[in-house]
Amino acid sequence: MPERALTPQAAARYNGRVQCSRLAVLPTYNERENLPLIVERLLALNADLDILVVDDNSPDGTGDAADALARVHPEVHVLHRANREGLGRAYVAGFSWALEREYQVIVQMDADLSHNPKYIPAMLAQLKESDLVLGSRYVPGGGVEDWGLVRRWISRCGSWVARAMLGIPYRDLTGGFKAWRRETLERIDMSGVRSNGYCFQIEMTFRAHQHGARITELPIIFPNRRFGTSKMRGRIVWEAIIRLWQLRSERD
Repeated sequence: MPERALTPQAAARYNGRVQCSRLAVLPTYNERENLPLIVERLLALNADLDILVVDDNSPDGTGDAADALARVHPEVHVLHRANREGLGRAYVAGFSWALEREYQVIVQMDADLSHNPKYIPAMLAQLKESDLVLGSRYVPGGGVEDWGLVRRWISRCGSWVARAMLGIPYRDLTGGFKAWRRETLERIDMSGVRSNGYCFQIEMTFRAHQHGARITELPIIFPNRRFGTSKMRGRIVWEAIIRLWQLRSERD
């Protein structure tokens, strides 16, 4: 049986399931309104995909909402963390959980509906010939919706500066919608990944590139969140600037 109590109907479904080899990792902090919607869309894919919600003790009750979903859907698992430790630490915890349980493919994505699950089948198909697939806003066919000029400028400049400083060719280095092969994550020493804000996305792709991973990009449209507030803060930008300079010294 799974690591939590299921409703009788969910338990019957669980007992008839074949062990799943794919997992979507969703870090959450104050995403109570968005979480049921993203889980519903993921389950509707029928893509042989389990879901792990990594919640940082959200004060709005996101963790309770995740537990309620997990009781009904055997595909849903919840990892509760005691404190808000940041996006990077949440992903590292989720990746470690996935690797310990022998998942072969790990999809990482936001829980705020900015990453549309409809792209996952194409990402999984592309992963057959790649080690890491990046959902990219900045390749032909990709884009953003309902963003102001300042946010567009920061995002594009962030990717451009990271490409130039780290010497890697990918167009969208700050995006967080990715599909990983298990082996690619295993090659990365997670204890050495020091970025915790949005620079975590840059550092993980850089580490994969360092290890010779076959990395491809798939165009996605990235809309603004419908509910809740953005987690972007000034200190996250400063962390990214500092970490980029540190990572630059490792590029060769």
